[in-house]
Amino acid sequence: MALTGRAALLAALGSLPVGIWDPSWTGILAVNGPLAVACACDFALAAPVRRLRLTRSGDTSTRLGDTADVTLTVTNPSNRPLRAHLRDAWPPSSWQRGTETAASRHHLTVPAGERRRVTTRLRPTRRGDRQADRVTIRSFGPLGLFTRQGTHRVPWTVRVLPPFTSRKHLPSKLSRLRELDGRTSVLTRGEGTEFDSLREYVPGDDTRSIDWRATARQSAVAVRTWRPERDRHILLVLDTGRTSAGRVGDAPRLDASMDAALLLAALASRAGDRVDLLAYDRRVRALVQGRTVGDVLPSLVNTMAALEPELVETDARGLTATALRSAPRRSLIVLLTTLDAAPIEEGLLPVLPQLTQRHTVLVASVADPYISRMAKARGNTDAVYEAAAAAQAQGERDRTAEQLRRHGVSVVDAVPDELAPALADAYLELKAAGRL
Repeated sequence: MALTGRAALLAALGSLPVGIWDPSWTGILAVNGPLAVACACDFALAAPVRRLRLTRSGDTSTRLGDTADVTLTVTNPSNRPLRAHLRDAWPPSSWQRGTETAASRHHLTVPAGERRRVTTRLRPTRRGDRQADRVTIRSFGPLGLFTRQGTHRVPWTVRVLPPFTSRKHLPSKLSRLRELDGRTSVLTRGEGTEFDSLREYVPGDDTRSIDWRATARQSAVAVRTWRPERDRHILLVLDTGRTSAGRVGDAPRLDASMDAALLLAALASRAGDRVDLLAYDRRVRALVQGRTVGDVLPSLVNTMAALEPELVETDARGLTATALRSAPRRSLIVLLTTLDAAPIEEGLLPVLPQLTQRHTVLVASVADPYISRMAKARGNTDAVYEAAAAAQAQGERDRTAEQLRRHGVSVVDAVPDELAPALADAYLELKAAGRL
């Protein structure tokens, strides 16, 4: 229970003339006595808060950057009308900064025996599960002088999914994929690993594709056409160790890696390949296996939503062993990690032959655009030290990438906005070259 600002104002206004004309306890009681009686009556007539029944409904998931509407139904079983202010509390990251007060507070009136709905619109700023906190209700009497206040716990969870901003690149990558698969009029000559059909030779065809037996049976030279082999296995490995927590722009490196992994998963599943996911640092954080083509992308998105970087050093040996168990037959292993020299040279390189011996390995890393900008500013004397440090960091990344390539590993190193399409292109190049 609590006094309202209206009651305090009336008490102050009533005490002012008493203080001027008759400053005594009798004058104060003469003014505030009736006010106290009015407050008591107002409190008695206010609808009880603890007897209210509250239920939730609405969205259970949303993409980062989108909104989610959660409806709260308030039922008033008492015989007094409810006039109330309601605060629907959620974690601070459920809204953009500065908007949480307006979004979480509601005014409502519920007649006796009826119910009303209020909707709280969330706009989360982080991935993961957002769980509703307490609902605080302040019930006012008809005079607005005194209130009853209480809290209710009404559980509800909204899962905030990765935004998948690289989806816009999917149509162009699918078009290139159709060319590789021979489903368009653009023929990719001499590529792929699986025989498709015979056609007449045209200048420019690879002579190794000529089918001499078929040519002997007809008057024209016949060549074989190929299509990339389908039903390959792709294992996406997300490094969730401490390096994935580094922020590039407004988001952690892990978020950019997730976006690139989702585009590759969407493309590969359309190509008929089987896609699995492993998230690892010093233990398995997530594992998605055996999903169908229609279910693989929703499963990956839902699993990635709850992943967060862990502030521990990634165990490269454990990651390699887990990846080998998750990919028992020849696969494309896409490792989304850092190209920092120390983690690669001390952790990954010693165990890399275990992967490359049985699998095709592709390493993708998020580059910091700030480093490249500073490296270009070397002529600016005001930023000479920052430029030198940036140039050194970029040189170390280039040397690390070259070491990986000497071990037969394909490397993609790009800034966040370019990582997803670059990784998709690398996958298509491997497919066209018959290395999958």
